[in-house]
Amino acid sequence: MHSRVILTFAYLAVFALSQEVMTNDAIIKMVKGGMSESLIVSLVSQQPGKYSTSVDELIALKNAGVSDKVVAAMAAKAAGISVAPPAAASAPVASPDARMEIGVYFKKDDAWTEVLPEVVNWKTGGTLKSLATAGVVKKDLNGNLNGPASRNTIKSPMEFLIVTAEGVAITEYQLIRLRPNKDYREFRTVTGGIMNQQSGAMRDMVPFEGKKLSPRNFTVVLPANLGAGEYGFLSPGAVGSSGNSQAQIGKMFTFRFIE
Repeated sequence: MHSRVILTFAYLAVFALSQEVMTNDAIIKMVKGGMSESLIVSLVSQQPGKYSTSVDELIALKNAGVSDKVVAAMAAKAAGISVAPPAAASAPVASPDARMEIGVYFKKDDAWTEVLPEVVNWKTGGTLKSLATAGVVKKDLNGNLNGPASRNTIKSPMEFLIVTAEGVAITEYQLIRLRPNKDYREFRTVTGGIMNQQSGAMRDMVPFEGKKLSPRNFTVVLPANLGAGEYGFLSPGAVGSSGNSQAQIGKMFTFRFIE
């Protein structure tokens, strides 16, 4: 609400100032009214103005909270020097940050946005079970996620950043095509030491390549012809191996691709 009031004031001020010559008092009023430095500099450069830049006036401007950039623009205008409007801020560079946590991120507006993970349930032997109670898995493994669609919607181009745990390779991640139903999404996988291609355990896996940026950072660019639908990156250790009596809880970083 506060920002909306400031913007409204700014538009009214611009309209009013376009009808009159700007002065030192007008600048002070805008500063006290909460208008940004960049907007005031732009107005100084674009609107006619008659500014006093004596030593006493400059001190008065400084005491009133007028920034050095605005004062410099006023002085240049008073001297008849063309004042260039401030350059627009450049977009943040989508480069990995060493402090980024383990996970999957996608590029949005030239910045990395986190893909929130979802918990995977597993269906073994025709019975849906939580992974925490599934125990030793010896059959084809069917994954199940609640809800018909991911919360993350991505358009082409699809560029991801995967930050792995120490010693984990990008090849340990799986890209899975999910099969939506009314209230859930499902898939098959070879996680847990299962390698039975005849049963269709490989049907939902999508091949991809990752480019290594640093020991723990990998970028993945998916082709536009991947096809619209529901997908997810399955993290390593999503299920215990067939020789492990205690399964681990897995998670999947899901997204919906819209062509």
